[in-house]
Amino acid sequence: MANHVEIHVPIAPGDTYPWVDEVEDFLYGLDEQGVIEVFDDAEEWGDTYIFFIAGAKEATMIEVASRVAALDGVPAGVFARITDEKAADFGMGRRVELRR
Repeated sequence: MANHVEIHVPIAPGDTYPWVDEVEDFLYGLDEQGVIEVFDDAEEWGDTYIFFIAGAKEATMIEVASRVAALDGVPAGVFARITDEKAADFGMGRRVELRR
C-alpha cells in the first residue's frame, strides 16, 4: 500500500480556482464513506494545486485521482505522485499520468 498520493492540478498565475471547492467536496465525501482519507489541506505549490489522499490501496487512490481529473471545470493535465512520509518535499514520488 502506498502511504499517500498527491493529486497535482495545473494552475496558471492570476487564474481563479472555482474547481477547488468541488474537488475538496468530492474528496471529503469519499473520506466520509471510508474510501480514502484526506490527510492534509490542499495547497498551491509552484504551478500546481495539490490535494493529498491516503488510507487505501494504491490502485484505489489512483482511481480517485483519475476521477478528480474528470470533474467538470478541473484543468487538463492533472497527474498524481505516489509518495510517502520520507519524501523531502512535494512532487518527489513516482509520477502517474491521469486520463480524463
